Amino acid sequence: MSNSRAAIRYAKATLDYAVEKKAADKVDSDMRNVSETVSENLELQQLLTSPVIKNEVKKNTLSTIFKESNQITLGLINTLADNKRIDLLQEVAFKYIIQYEKMKGEDIAMVTTAVPLTAALEKKVLAKVKELSGGKVSLENKIDESIVGGFVLRIGDLQYDASVANQLNTLKREFTNSL
Repeated sequence: MSNSRAAIRYAKATLDYAVEKKAADKVDSDMRNVSETVSENLELQQLLTSPVIKNEVKKNTLSTIFKESNQITLGLINTLADNKRIDLLQEVAFKYIIQYEKMKGEDIAMVTTAVPLTAALEKKVLAKVKELSGGKVSLENKIDESIVGGFVLRIGDLQYDASVANQLNTLKREFTNSL
C-alpha cells in the first residue's frame, strides 16, 4: 500500500511538472508506452524488480529503451532510479494516466480478462461503466490468463473482482478456515 501511495506521489509530481512545461500530452503518451512496454515484457519486469541488478544498469537500460521519450519522462526514470524506486515505474505510469484522465475530466476503466473482449461486449461494458460512474469514461482491456475467467474491473482506485481465480481463492480460504 505504501508503494501505491509513493507511486501516486511520483505521478502527481510528474503531472504537475508536465502541465507547467506544457508537455502533459506528450508525457501521457510516454506513460502509456512505458506501461504497455513493461507489462508486455517479462524480462523487463524481472530487471526492474531484481535486487541483484544495480540501479545504474536498470537506469541505463530504461534510458536506452525509452530514449525517444520526453525529457520529463526520462527525468522521472532517473529520479526513480536515484531514489531506488525504479520497481515502481509501471505503477507510476499507470497512476499518471489516471491522474491525467481525471484532469481532463475523464475516468479510465481497466478491464482485465482472460481473453480479449469482443466489440459488442466492450460496448456493453463501457455503457455500464458510464452508467455507474456518471461521467466520461474510456475503456482499456488488459489480458491476463491467470484470472482463468470472468473479469476484474478497475476505475480509479475502485476495483471489482469477478474473476474465477478470485472465487477459487475465496473458496480455498473458506475451506481452510472451517477446518
